[in-house]
Amino acid sequence: MAGSSSNHDVFDVRKIRRLVELMKEHELTEIDLRQEDMRIQLRRGPGEAPVQAVARPAAGGTSAPEPAPAATDETPTEEKHIALITSPIVGTFYSAPDPEAPPYVKVGDHVGPDTTVCIVEAMKVFNEIPAELSGKIVAVLARNGEPVEYGQPLFKVDTNG
Repeated sequence: MAGSSSNHDVFDVRKIRRLVELMKEHELTEIDLRQEDMRIQLRRGPGEAPVQAVARPAAGGTSAPEPAPAATDETPTEEKHIALITSPIVGTFYSAPDPEAPPYVKVGDHVGPDTTVCIVEAMKVFNEIPAELSGKIVAVLARNGEPVEYGQPLFKVDTNG
C-alpha cells in the first residue's frame, strides 16, 4: 500500500479547481499542500482572479520543471499611479491602536510618508507602519487581527490623489 497514492492525488485538476473555489469563498491568499515528495502552492493576490499553481518536489525530491508565469494583462492606464503599502515584517495586522479606537486610515484618507497606517505585531512588539509615500488610500487589503506575511500588500494608494 505504501507509494499507492493515485486515489488521493493532490494534482487532480478537479481538486485544484475546488481548492481555488475554496480560496475565493474564504478569501484565502495561499494554500500549500504536500503529498509524499510532491508539493503544490496556490497563491492569489488581493482582488486578483488569477491563481498560480506551482508544483515542485518537497525537500529531497527530483526537480520538476517550473511552470511558466501566468500571462497578465498590461496594467491599465488608471492603475499606473496606484502604489502598494506592504508589510515590512511577518506578524498580525491591526488597523487601530486599540479595539475601541478608530482605524489609523480608511479608504479616502490622504496620507504622507510619515503617516502611520497600521500596526503589525511581531513577537509581542507592536510596530507602527508608516505610509512611506503620499497619496489617497483607495483600498485596505488586510483584515484587522489577521496574520500578514513579509511583503504582503496592506493598502492600495493613489499617488495622484
